[in-house]
Amino acid sequence: MRTIALMAERIIDLRSDTVTQPTSGMRQAMMEAPLGDDVWGDDPTVNELQEICASMFGKEDACFVPSGTMANQTAIRSQTQPGDEIIVHKESHIVHYEAGGAAALSGCSFALASGDRGLFTANDVRTLYRPDDDHFGKSKLISLENTHNRGGGSIWPLQQLVDVCETAHELGLRTHLDGARIWHAIIATDIDAKTWAKPFDSVSACFSKGLGCPAGSIVVGDKQTIYKVRRARKMFGGTMRQSGILAGAAIYAIKNHLERLKADHSHAKMLAKGLNTIDGITCNAENTQTNLVFFDIDKMLGDGVSLCRKLWENGVLAESLDLQKIRFVTHLNVTVTEIEKAIQITADVCKNASM
Repeated sequence: MRTIALMAERIIDLRSDTVTQPTSGMRQAMMEAPLGDDVWGDDPTVNELQEICASMFGKEDACFVPSGTMANQTAIRSQTQPGDEIIVHKESHIVHYEAGGAAALSGCSFALASGDRGLFTANDVRTLYRPDDDHFGKSKLISLENTHNRGGGSIWPLQQLVDVCETAHELGLRTHLDGARIWHAIIATDIDAKTWAKPFDSVSACFSKGLGCPAGSIVVGDKQTIYKVRRARKMFGGTMRQSGILAGAAIYAIKNHLERLKADHSHAKMLAKGLNTIDGITCNAENTQTNLVFFDIDKMLGDGVSLCRKLWENGVLAESLDLQKIRFVTHLNVTVTEIEKAIQITADVCKNASM
């Protein structure tokens, strides 16, 4: 991390949209936010944010939490019992990146769906659903991710998403949306938050990714579910005191940073098209729907970790996801000029790596 700090003057950080710094307007909003004590429920800025989000997503109530992982895990805890099973795509965030939280915190196991780009079907739900039998874990919840991280920032087709949730409800299952980057789906499709959220019993959304906040996520749902989410937040150590400072950033971001996501999507397309011209790289620009750019590298370039190390040495930070797959992420701190420079640096690194 010290190396990154030393290189800050020339680095292009494409590891994630979580690396953003608050804008000057956001910092001002944070400083001016009225504060209380959210553990007592009297922080006015947190309460305002929760009201905004509940209304925006068309739900009865909302709970502000420190992170996207806690948002998902409190939603799981509030809708399951130990021994229950969650139907989820095998490439989902709650499977890969939440430290086994569903098992450790809620005693749940996964029934893993497959499907291109993080999507699955109503038929998959029926196939994975467990009949009532003492031998089996009990199917209780399905979780979808929109946009889907390891799916390359893919957006669920709305009707497919509705069909999956309707089938789940028909089978008596609860439905959760990991909407960490739901903001990107809203802007890319012009489908509003209420429409995306309607088929779900709970929805999580993250402020510290595309919207550029320093921390924080929201969980929305009916009053009973959010009551349980609040209890789980306390149990997991996520209640904060004067958290209106963070909520102020989130309110500012909702008001000022949503529409600008179009720029991130445009930059991602530009990046994908540029990468696809480089020998040894395969990058599908058509599948680049939002701000995540995934590309495969030929073995002649080495593996993902080694290529990312070379990119880092030349001023571009990226993440290796699999042996031959790398992810770039566009965000509010990356300019068109830096996108062009990142493409050129990647081309030069790949050329030298293949020699």
